Amino acid sequence: MHKHGLDPAGKRQAEQLESYKLVRKQDELGHMLSVATPPLDSLHSMVVSSGCTVLLSDADGLVLQQRCSGNDETIFQEWGLCAGSTWNESVEGTNGIGTCLAEERRVTIHRDQHFHTKNIAMSCMGSPIYGPRGELLGALDVSSARADQTESFNRLISAMVSQTANIIESELFKETFPKDRIVMTHGAGDAVSLIAVDGDDILVGATRAARIAFELEKSGPLKACPASDILGKQSGRSGFAKAERAVVLRALARTNGNMTKAAQALGIGRATLYRRLKKLDIDNQSS
Repeated sequence: MHKHGLDPAGKRQAEQLESYKLVRKQDELGHMLSVATPPLDSLHSMVVSSGCTVLLSDADGLVLQQRCSGNDETIFQEWGLCAGSTWNESVEGTNGIGTCLAEERRVTIHRDQHFHTKNIAMSCMGSPIYGPRGELLGALDVSSARADQTESFNRLISAMVSQTANIIESELFKETFPKDRIVMTHGAGDAVSLIAVDGDDILVGATRAARIAFELEKSGPLKACPASDILGKQSGRSGFAKAERAVVLRALARTNGNMTKAAQALGIGRATLYRRLKKLDIDNQSS
């Protein structure tokens, strides 16, 4: 309340952007909106019969796209839940879109958990969407106008929102690195954790969840490093570590443990092979 100077009892409707300005904003994020269209349509088909609307905002809380049934459109417009409205926390206080963006996490704001009393009839489930370089792009939200919406049903919808946000994020990431290998890794919770690796096994991209899991830069360009070094940070062996271990073991087996011949077969020096054996925990005496 004190941070943004808002009055919980305030009756002002959500700010509405002029149509030409909205179109300009939509054009700026045209690629994201294009990729998001099929997942949004799918999510809408699953929640529309429950009196819900699907909203996609930018990182400032401006609603860029909406899906809802024609029967519910009027009431959502009256509440400001429509394309062109702004649901930033600085404007609306605690709400599904604004709080999701401010805290950068999945949220459920149920009825009187909203800051403004004018919004307490709504239940809103939001999930952040990150870009291919870890940047916050916006939020996906499903809001309900039903008075009988239960918290258990909210949890179900929240999971659907999170899954859809992951699909959008994943597709954006894959389209950004079309010529590179996309590797799924272990991230925290249900967040999409992917890395992109080029033909030389160098890490060239990572989603926000993967960046956090591997302690990389939160957003922006990544420092070039071997993918095997990154994957080695995970508990146990996986991904490239498993593949590299298998290749080295095969080379040793084919040369009867002869280090010089194995190194030649692998195209590396003998000293390098010794370092790889140590890192991969391979005892040549027992190979």
